[in-house]
Amino acid sequence: MSQIEQIEMDHHRAQLLGDVRQLVEKYRTIFDWDIPDVDQKAADHEIIEGLRAALVDVAQELTQLEPRQKL
Repeated sequence: MSQIEQIEMDHHRAQLLGDVRQLVEKYRTIFDWDIPDVDQKAADHEIIEGLRAALVDVAQELTQLEPRQKL
């Protein structure tokens, strides 16, 4: 990443973290609704692993796009 992109990412890091936290909470709520007596620790693990897998998929998709092309 070049310096200008790193500076831009630094400006948005807190927002990105907040967005990810909201996404985790969204899926925690879904698990709570769908699974009576949910094992929250196990659910949290599955949610985080799902997010990691999704990020890998998105990263792979981005490498196949032309610059400025949307997913």
